Amino acid sequence: MEGFAGKVAVVTGAGSGIGQALAIELGRSGAKLAISDVDTEGLAATEEQLKAIGVPVKADRLDVTEREAFLLYADEVKAHFGKVNQIYNNAGIAFTGDVEVSSFKDIERVMDVDFWGVVNGTKAFLPHLIASGDGHVINVSSLFGIFSVPGQSAYNAAKFAVRGFTEALRQEMLHSKHRVSVTTVHPGGIKTAIARNATAAEGLDPKELAKMFDKKLANTTPERAAKIILEAVRKKKARVLVGPDAKALDIIVRITGSGYQRLFASAMAKALPGGH
Repeated sequence: MEGFAGKVAVVTGAGSGIGQALAIELGRSGAKLAISDVDTEGLAATEEQLKAIGVPVKADRLDVTEREAFLLYADEVKAHFGKVNQIYNNAGIAFTGDVEVSSFKDIERVMDVDFWGVVNGTKAFLPHLIASGDGHVINVSSLFGIFSVPGQSAYNAAKFAVRGFTEALRQEMLHSKHRVSVTTVHPGGIKTAIARNATAAEGLDPKELAKMFDKKLANTTPERAAKIILEAVRKKKARVLVGPDAKALDIIVRITGSGYQRLFASAMAKALPGGH
């Protein structure tokens, strides 16, 4: 894919799924990679694949919720490669549970990783992206950053927050005339491990939820998702919908406004194992 040769790209959550696919596709397109994850085994596998195709790569364990570590990491990446052009804030976790039965701790954990992890990455790397004269922030929200469903209040909150944060950042970069592009990514159901690694409130079986997600909702491969995202990045698009489900449901929300909520309240109650 054109437009990435010689660029230094940072990808969080690169040990599996979309993050791993992004790193490999970027590497094949000529980029240099700084990859991170809390999953050191998955990270090592991604690093091995990148080295096998001759990609310059720096791999580090990184918890995106640890702000000071993220700030130091950004400086280390800049020192290692001499510049940073792109940050893909992709790391995320999933959790299912109604507000009534979800603990504060569970909700805070989702917000810490899925929202504050994005804020930490953006803030840590933004000075380097501005300095590059050719920067790009790519923040991964979700289809659930466009519409909400029962049992996903924490995830919805985090992903809507990512959307608002990123759209505001794009306008700030335009107003400041910084040469930094900003893209919000809204993946639909992607065949990744996020559902299998998800947690759930008491009374729900995470394995059953993951099985339902894989069977009924995961329609797009990570490799296909990566190609769609990078094409949007190359064109400097403000927003990219990934997968036919994301496109279809975005249209439904636009047409029905708040009316979609009654529709999905009933549908999700029937679909979710143990739902009500």
